[in-house]
Amino acid sequence: MKTVKIGVLGAYRGTSMINYCKRADNAEVVAICDKCHETLDAVQSFTKDLNVTFYDNFDDFIKHDMDAVVLANYATEHAPFAIRALKEGKHVFSEVLPAQTMKEAVELIETIEETGLIYSYGENYCYMPAPYEMRKLYKEGKIGEFEYGEGEYIHNCEPIAHSITYGERDHWRNNVYSTFYCTHSLGPIIHMTGLRPVSVTGFEGTQTERVLRVGKKCGLFGIEMVTLENGGIIKSIHGNLYKDSVWYSVYGSKGRMECGREDANDGHIDKIYVNFDEYSGGYDTQKLESYNPTHGMEDKVAGFGHGGSDFYSMYHFIEKINGNNEADTIDIYEALDMFLPGMFAYRSILDGGIPKDIPNLRNKEERDIWRNDTACTDPKVAGDMLLPTFSKGTPEIDDSVYEHIKKLWEEECQKENGGDYRAAAFTQGSKENK
Repeated sequence: MKTVKIGVLGAYRGTSMINYCKRADNAEVVAICDKCHETLDAVQSFTKDLNVTFYDNFDDFIKHDMDAVVLANYATEHAPFAIRALKEGKHVFSEVLPAQTMKEAVELIETIEETGLIYSYGENYCYMPAPYEMRKLYKEGKIGEFEYGEGEYIHNCEPIAHSITYGERDHWRNNVYSTFYCTHSLGPIIHMTGLRPVSVTGFEGTQTERVLRVGKKCGLFGIEMVTLENGGIIKSIHGNLYKDSVWYSVYGSKGRMECGREDANDGHIDKIYVNFDEYSGGYDTQKLESYNPTHGMEDKVAGFGHGGSDFYSMYHFIEKINGNNEADTIDIYEALDMFLPGMFAYRSILDGGIPKDIPNLRNKEERDIWRNDTACTDPKVAGDMLLPTFSKGTPEIDDSVYEHIKKLWEEECQKENGGDYRAAAFTQGSKENK
């Protein structure tokens, strides 16, 4: 087995991938790149036992002798860096989300196809214990054909806003639309069923004081009502409702399975509940099961975030590079099946809630329709196709809001690690896994 040489772009979220390389016997981190010099200084102590070269710019970093690149930079900037890495001959593990625009999505697909290199999408929620077991059971036919499912990723970021946006007005988290960050709620159901989304209707929560006072310019939450190719429907909800929730429930033609609810205090995402009949209509054959599933590598995942899923997503990527065709990675087509419903849900919202067809970019003839579509909420990328961050218009937020968030961040940094700002910055960055 080859030891794969890994470079990491983005040391905050990248700490999880660096940890994988420190502990794995099939990978080593050889280069780390971050635009923030304070972060680079701090991460050097974290990796002092490794032979790592540090870079503050991507142009030099991507020339380093390495096999693959982990993209843990801003969520709106993954596609351009993935394209550049692939063209330099590097395999790519891309954090969420895969692209910001349809133009980027088309170019990324075609670059992957042209280079023949491995692209793995890091939707780690797919590998959490319960959703991953649900994928296994679905493939075995335990609940029959998919009919309906719900996925939730609710994360009230107000308490940690200062440690993930640092008071930056233009931080990506402050400027995306409500249905953008959809693959934590939608992705695991797409991954477990293998079904392609074909249409979507979008809904957004209103703007409340809770989001405005931390500088976010979108609706409070987003919903995608997604129709799949077999006629089944997924309800996906994500955003900043007050109490956090990660939960998945799937109904099939002869049963149901779901993970535990956080408030039940009984295993949460580590526990699965299955209620199924031996055959459709066999109501007198009902079986009920509940248990904590295992992947079989529990001894290796201690300390990895998101129920150990941070370990498994990287493990399968390295396995795929080493020639294991059975490695469970998420390719670019499936990544876009997870992401495009959110993009087109927002177009649905802007058009008054009408359903939108979801392009299948596996088909080359469909790509030309979207090849020049730059519609997004980022003025640096959108050009004359700039979208508002909220259906009623992008709100004006006073500078004092961002100044307050910045002050909170600086105060917290000064409190941690004996007042060492650089170490505190790195510690805080590594705490926020997404």
